[in-house]
Amino acid sequence: MPSRTALPRVCIALGFADPRKLLTYAKREVEAGETFLEFRLDYLDSPRQGIAAIHEFLDQNPDVTLLATCRRHQNHGRFNGSIDEQLAILDAAVDAGALAIDIEIETAESAKVKVAALRNKATVIISYHNYDGTPAVEPVLRRMTKIPADGYKLVTTARKPSDNAKVLELAKTAKAPLILLAMSEVGFPTRVLTPAFGCMFTYASPSAAEGTASGQINAKTLRNLYRFDKFTKAAKVFGVVADPVRQSISPQVHNRAFQARRMDAIYLPFLVSPTQLKDFFQFAGAMPVTGFSVTIPHKQKIIRYLDVVDPLARRIGAVNTVWRKSGKWRGTNTDAAAVVKPLSKHVRLAKSSVLVAGNGGAARSAAFSLVDAGAKVTIVGRNPDRARALAKACGGESIAREQISKATKFDALVHSTPLGMFPKVDECFFDEIIPADVVFDMVYNPLDTVLTQRAKGQKKVVIQGIEMFMEQAVGQFEIWTGETAPRAVMEKAALEALAAKRS
Repeated sequence: MPSRTALPRVCIALGFADPRKLLTYAKREVEAGETFLEFRLDYLDSPRQGIAAIHEFLDQNPDVTLLATCRRHQNHGRFNGSIDEQLAILDAAVDAGALAIDIEIETAESAKVKVAALRNKATVIISYHNYDGTPAVEPVLRRMTKIPADGYKLVTTARKPSDNAKVLELAKTAKAPLILLAMSEVGFPTRVLTPAFGCMFTYASPSAAEGTASGQINAKTLRNLYRFDKFTKAAKVFGVVADPVRQSISPQVHNRAFQARRMDAIYLPFLVSPTQLKDFFQFAGAMPVTGFSVTIPHKQKIIRYLDVVDPLARRIGAVNTVWRKSGKWRGTNTDAAAVVKPLSKHVRLAKSSVLVAGNGGAARSAAFSLVDAGAKVTIVGRNPDRARALAKACGGESIAREQISKATKFDALVHSTPLGMFPKVDECFFDEIIPADVVFDMVYNPLDTVLTQRAKGQKKVVIQGIEMFMEQAVGQFEIWTGETAPRAVMEKAALEALAAKRS
């Protein structure tokens, strides 16, 4: 038997009803280079079929470490038998070659003698799962450690960002050998960060199938994108704050940039609902988070939580870049320069006429920066009142959407609404003639939107949203790190990420 705590750093969780399917996916993971697999025997229609599957698999792959789990339905598993039957199956799994077994705390407390006997034969992990939320974790760990084991797996559900802080703080301070995770998309950061904080391992889903818990991603992404086994406990933590956040390509871009500059840093997606910004700052302060990007829907509301906001961002009323310096949260807006720079390659902005479609944070960045550049700015939006308010604030004019077709043609159009953005890729703000010679669509996913396709068909000059994305991302990287951004690396990563989302 291997050292009781020397397990590989990633465990691929495999849960399938059919044993042949289980073996097929297990084989694929081994062929991909994985060496640590969890067989969820309780997922099988007949859990005892898993014993033969373990025999067969380990006969062909004797160097693979196998963790067997047979969780009872009372503890959110799928096994309907008694505790004695559960432990008998796990005992048989060990005899078949499983080197480790997962026993939930409820079973372990009811069968301490049998669990101790199993520990003489295999590595025993005692597990706790809370599918409702994240309670105070220290009392839970005290309860668990009353039972001798080789590892303690404490899994909660993150309902708000600060739930992650509870889990990560325990990872930093606890002396016992731990596996710590917070389920859900909100809890995703814990899956990446806890191994660097000293936890035994983390879980991943198989590469071509769903995992067994909310928030799991495949091992290839953990290793290649997040480099979870490369950064240290002292790594600087960055991320993107958004809702939704799953569609963001910023993690691909900034993590590749950190890798290119050989920085001990990690960039994560932070799912933060509109009502949880204050709670996010509790999490960010506890981590501590060094800096983050801000996008929909938080660019305007984030300002109230910052200690210092630069004058342009304050005038715009929107921040997309935050960092911490001397204990203070500081905010700026790199979107503004990211609008002016690409557009000025095609239009002499001074005294030009520019139509800005939208009235949110991105539209505000465009409007104020273009007015500052000397352009005559007109605002149109789906919400006429907000469009008029933005026009008044920036020193521009407003126009009703239905009047666009009758308006004089503009030198340039800057589109900053979510229309056309993934997943609603068939939408477009302009149904017919686009009233401008140059069309700049801030939407970058997809790369070629309905708007840019129509603009090309009308022989317009087109600026794709990826140009703005790159400019603002480069600005963020340089603010956060003080180093020149690896622009070519970042652009390649962005295009690859967009291509992957289309496939």
